Amino acid sequence: MPSVGDDVYGVEDRDRAEAQRLAIRDAELDELARRAATGHKRSLEQLLDQVRPLVVRYCRARIGVTVGMATPDDVAQDVLIALYNALERWRPGETRVMAFVYGIASNKVVDAFRAAGRNRSIPTDTLPDSADAAAGPETIAVLGTQIAELRHLLDQLPEHHREVLVLRIALGLSAEETARTVDSTAGAVRVTQHRALTKLRQLAAERP
Repeated sequence: MPSVGDDVYGVEDRDRAEAQRLAIRDAELDELARRAATGHKRSLEQLLDQVRPLVVRYCRARIGVTVGMATPDDVAQDVLIALYNALERWRPGETRVMAFVYGIASNKVVDAFRAAGRNRSIPTDTLPDSADAAAGPETIAVLGTQIAELRHLLDQLPEHHREVLVLRIALGLSAEETARTVDSTAGAVRVTQHRALTKLRQLAAERP
């Protein structure tokens, strides 16, 4: 029968393997970014192809289905365009390229919410041909209220705490992968996550 010690060593082995995998991935992305920054077209294409799914997941976690008239894919596209234009400002060795990418993504998400605050229109392509069997207005209103309350609570957290919660909980990244994304350590990420969740519970308990 496996002992507790065996379980601990198993977790440590998995953590080391995950850290090694992420180190290899980050090194490959950094190298692609270095070459892309010098004008190497193929490296730029490969970098954008590999980064795009990660950016889309991030935007979906931060935005949901839509924000105003923009979808997560729309915002992700803005992120990739901004990355293309800002890549020459990335400093290899000072920060990992994925941390640079998520920094751009965070700013673009904020921009999307600001734009949505100025645009109250509700886009629709066509009128429905039949009755909608999905959730009714009451259910949608309740869900919308709950999401709005959660976002309100998250907005009261420091930006770094919000980023860690999105990456760890919404995207399901490991502590090691989150640490590489925000240029920190796995231990610091776990501490930040614990503090952020504790603060969220406190804020939720203090709601009227």
